[in-house]
Amino acid sequence: MKYFLVGYMASGKTRRGRVMAEELGIRFIDLDAYIVDREHRSIPEIFAQVGEVGFRCLETAYLKEVCELYESFVLSTGGGTPCFNQNMEYMNAQGLTLFLNTDIDTIVERLIRGKHRRPLVSKLNDGEIREYVSRHLAERLPFYRQAKEEIR
Repeated sequence: MKYFLVGYMASGKTRRGRVMAEELGIRFIDLDAYIVDREHRSIPEIFAQVGEVGFRCLETAYLKEVCELYESFVLSTGGGTPCFNQNMEYMNAQGLTLFLNTDIDTIVERLIRGKHRRPLVSKLNDGEIREYVSRHLAERLPFYRQAKEEIR
């Protein structure tokens, strides 16, 4: 079985995905880490070199590669993965999609602590992050809500 964890950045997809994979006794894959490994450069470097559009193309290609290579896994997607290139429809067709619906306060707190690792918020001051998350999350929710199940 293929499990896809979707949700906003810093919603806990990687942490929960590791636990879930261990409980199920199957492989855990973090899509961002997979991309970094295959591309031999960090996500911020990829964004700087090819922009968001270029990154999203790579992301879609590696999502499909993972699905072709492995029969069962828990995959932690990037926050934007479901929102581009019909990826949500693809994941729904491949297996079980789970939306980690984490409250905004928790997301903002985590992003402030780790914003140097997040290209989309790295240049924002702490006060701007909440506004950005509120607006950006509203844009992405329609995609996340296409998941087969929701976890709070």
